[in-house]
Amino acid sequence: MATPYDRGMSARIAFLKGHGTENDFVIVPDPENAIDLPPAVVAALCDRRAGIGGDGLLHVVRSAAHPEARHLAAEAEWFMDYRNGDGSIAEMCGNGVRVFARYLQRAGHVAEGDIAVATRGGVKTVHIAKTGSDSGSAAGDITVGMGRALLPDGDVTVSVDGRSRPARNVNMGNPHAVVFVDDLAHAGDLLTAPSFSPASAYPDGVNVEFVADRGPRHVALRVHERGAGETRSCGTGACAVAVAAARRDGVDPSVTGTPVTYTVDVPGGTLVITERPDGEIEMTGPAVIVAEGVIEQEWLENPPR
Repeated sequence: MATPYDRGMSARIAFLKGHGTENDFVIVPDPENAIDLPPAVVAALCDRRAGIGGDGLLHVVRSAAHPEARHLAAEAEWFMDYRNGDGSIAEMCGNGVRVFARYLQRAGHVAEGDIAVATRGGVKTVHIAKTGSDSGSAAGDITVGMGRALLPDGDVTVSVDGRSRPARNVNMGNPHAVVFVDDLAHAGDLLTAPSFSPASAYPDGVNVEFVADRGPRHVALRVHERGAGETRSCGTGACAVAVAAARRDGVDPSVTGTPVTYTVDVPGGTLVITERPDGEIEMTGPAVIVAEGVIEQEWLENPPR
């Protein structure tokens, strides 16, 4: 793939910065998939001192223009080519989908209401609330249909500061290990990834959520996201936590026939997670565009190492 400067064009690439419950992202609009974003450049852009700074990068591409998403183009016009802060590729990012949708709305590509977004974790249904009241959601909130959770069999343990605790294995299109603790301080500093066993449970690494109760169907979490470290929020993690908490509490909507909703506090705000009897999980929360600008040519040609 040619870079803009390989094609004799200005290498000043437009970007925006956004966040969902303080899970923040560099947004690179690239409808025709013309910009090369190798891992080293993505990691440099996400660097909080030498780059723009972010937990990850949202590469905004039309599905028909991206080889990984062409087969989804009939279902969703836009593909979220999501990258972790270290430049690695990820299947999904729940907060990222909301911010992605907010960008599409801001750019005039979509309007309020329902849209579809293609991801490596499948096509996600997104509802952008109208300004004011919309079905009881807060003004401007975005709801994402996150799909169904998978609960793989087998025992998993997570270790922090020499202590091992049982974890619930939950897959939301990406892997999670959910650990219930009495105090979120038991998560340690989360600067490095907590160890887990067996290694075969998560061959590509795992997002680890530590969860403490705050009240009836109300929990709080801290999270280590693979490829990013501790973040202020994790959308798929909040969904995984809500499902794990419901099962711990003896609640399964597929059995009761009644939706169950959990409020999940994250360090950057609050998300509301609903699991429906058909297994579909919906996540509702804010999404904010903070700034926009351009990345300079000299920086692009010589990003920090």
